[in-house]
Amino acid sequence: MDFLVEFLIAFFLVVSGIFGLVGSFGMVKLRDTMQRLHAPTKATTLGVGGVLIGSMLYFIFVKGGFSFHEMLITLFLFLTAPITANFIAKTYLQAHLRNSDLPQTGRKYGWSLFDDPPSEKPDR
Repeated sequence: MDFLVEFLIAFFLVVSGIFGLVGSFGMVKLRDTMQRLHAPTKATTLGVGGVLIGSMLYFIFVKGGFSFHEMLITLFLFLTAPITANFIAKTYLQAHLRNSDLPQTGRKYGWSLFDDPPSEKPDR
């Protein structure tokens, strides 16, 4: 195996291990739900993504074939983590904040979390 390929695979594995460690440490040390939200969605997602990218490189350059499974797992991970974080943040805001705690939006309608959407249709 070429040194560059070995270095690239090792680089992705080491960097993803560091991201995974930082994400796990963040889950333990951060106090609030909104602070803890960043650890799994940012650092751990990059950690698992780096392992999957390293695995894809291994199968491409060493085994000589493309691993479609890792590509699908990576795509699924990078698509679902932000959506899940958004749901957790909205749930936290709805459970712990009141409408009066939030700043004014400066628009005709307020926060979508607390105010119903407008019923009239805009003119086009």
